[in-house]
Amino acid sequence: MDLAIIIVSYNVQALLHACLASLLASLARTPELAAEVWVVDNASADGSAAMVAAEFPAVRLIASPENLGYSAGNNVALQLLGFPPLAGEARPLSAYPWAAELPRPAGRPRHVWLLNPDTVVQGDAPAQLVRFVDATPQAGACGAQLSYADGSFQHGAFCFPGLAQIALDFFPPPGRLNQPLLDSRLNGRYPRRLYDQSQPFPVDFVLGATLMVSGVALRQVGLLDESYFMYCEEMDWQRRAQRKGWRVYCAPAARTVHVAGASSSQFRSRSFTALWQSRLHYFQRYHGPLFNRAMIALLRAGLRAEARRARQQAPDDLAQRLVAYTEVEALTSG
Repeated sequence: MDLAIIIVSYNVQALLHACLASLLASLARTPELAAEVWVVDNASADGSAAMVAAEFPAVRLIASPENLGYSAGNNVALQLLGFPPLAGEARPLSAYPWAAELPRPAGRPRHVWLLNPDTVVQGDAPAQLVRFVDATPQAGACGAQLSYADGSFQHGAFCFPGLAQIALDFFPPPGRLNQPLLDSRLNGRYPRRLYDQSQPFPVDFVLGATLMVSGVALRQVGLLDESYFMYCEEMDWQRRAQRKGWRVYCAPAARTVHVAGASSSQFRSRSFTALWQSRLHYFQRYHGPLFNRAMIALLRAGLRAEARRARQQAPDDLAQRLVAYTEVEALTSG
């Protein structure tokens, strides 16, 4: 098998339907690509699993009775596909009493594509990514170029985060400097010209929304680390891969719409807390004490600035925001 595509989904039935329809249409364009599609439904309450079973019978469905999160959800499918954990980063399948009833794959794939359910695959994007990885032996992973639902450009590749990015998260520059700095390397972004050239270019990491991983790299690096429930797990995996000598690329000729990016400006208190919980874990793993002390000081100052701005603007969700800021600040004292 050339490719296994894994989609971990939770309560997004309509988005999942659109994703699967676009993905199967894309795969139909390239019948020479032997591909298998897997959906891991994380105990959705909106009928997602039933919809997949009824409308996409060719898709292999794992209807988990519990919400495993992004990392563990992908890891269950990866283990079924023949990629075992290496160093305790994932629970073995034997830890799940219901795993014995799971469907079995047609074979072990050469590559795996981790795809978000809030994506719409365009053209022959999966085949393009497979061709690139096949032609680039040092490529451990690559990702497609993303766009918002309205067709506008969306960054899909980033530099590993540092203090400057945290500062810009909380203290955006005023006036005409704002957008240029937010789109700059200082904020972890790659120049638009690299995407516009439509040629693959090396990056620190690509967004997990469309992360294709070489099977050889997976066997050497291991699975996603389940100490991240959501956020930063793909960044952690790509950093581990690069430490093993693999490279990561963005392949802009392969295009995918990332629908959820259009609502990234909306505040979600639980997501905000989960994001910073994962970021703190990531920074503690990959940076030393001096960096982490500076990071925590900057984060605390940023949270207090956000709280002041929220009180001045008095949004409808003010109480939720203030609770989230307090929760994140509490994480820094652990």
